[in-house]
Amino acid sequence: MDTTELMPAPPAWRARLTLYLDLIRWNRPAGWLLLLWPTLSALWLAAGGFPGWHLLLVFTLGTVLMRSAGCCINDVADREFDRHVRRTAQRPVTSGRLPVREALALGAVLALLAFGLVLTTNTATMYLSFAALAVAVAYPYAKRIVSMPQAVLGVAFSFGIPMAYSAVQGAVPWTAALLLVGNLFWVLAYDTEYAMVDRDDDLHIGIRTSAITLGRWDVAAIMVFYAAYLGIWGFLLAQTLVYPAWVAGLAAAGAQALWHYRLIRLRERDPCFTAFRQNHWLGFAVFVGIALSLPW
Repeated sequence: MDTTELMPAPPAWRARLTLYLDLIRWNRPAGWLLLLWPTLSALWLAAGGFPGWHLLLVFTLGTVLMRSAGCCINDVADREFDRHVRRTAQRPVTSGRLPVREALALGAVLALLAFGLVLTTNTATMYLSFAALAVAVAYPYAKRIVSMPQAVLGVAFSFGIPMAYSAVQGAVPWTAALLLVGNLFWVLAYDTEYAMVDRDDDLHIGIRTSAITLGRWDVAAIMVFYAAYLGIWGFLLAQTLVYPAWVAGLAAAGAQALWHYRLIRLRERDPCFTAFRQNHWLGFAVFVGIALSLPW
């Protein structure tokens, strides 16, 4: 007799919780780490050092919550496309295991929790949070309209930067705007690597991505994006920081970008996905360099 027949089925609540955790990519933290490191970098720069436990907790928890809410929105918006993509066909909403209404309700709850955290900061940051939510909601639909939807994602994934400055200083200086532009180039780099993984499927179903738009220039463009990100941030950090640890942080990030070139140059699916997944270490290196260059 097959012993699995004797094993009791998991409780309904546990099965539902598993679906929710799968929906928000709880076992794949690389997604929210990509948002977290530039946000914390901006928080340290805005505060001139350690920003305090309150703001650190607000922006760390808020990043996790909003990224999770974004996954709910994205999976609902892309469910008809995702079923034709090998990597995404078994997502909870796409596969029909989780109803659309339930996924949207979970996303709304997560977004409200994040907004509750924002309410503990200031009015300017609260208004910025509405703009951040609008861009996050718009991104999944950008694939149907613009040829480089990764640029829209870049704005969404960089909104923590002006919000961090606003929470600390009550305003968004030009430095924050330039940091956002620089970070947008980093998002273009790693999300184009991500798009390279699904290029064949996306061509078949008619989705627009930067990997498709750039064509044979995709690898070269990614390296230009990395260089623009590190160059813009390096220029700004040189004007702001006295201690030189940030130079080592950018050097470590640059070395990782060169390693990513080795991974993606042949445009093979698995190495491109590895490059995307490891990008959070690049952002971590930049953050550590900044944190060590400021007083604690």
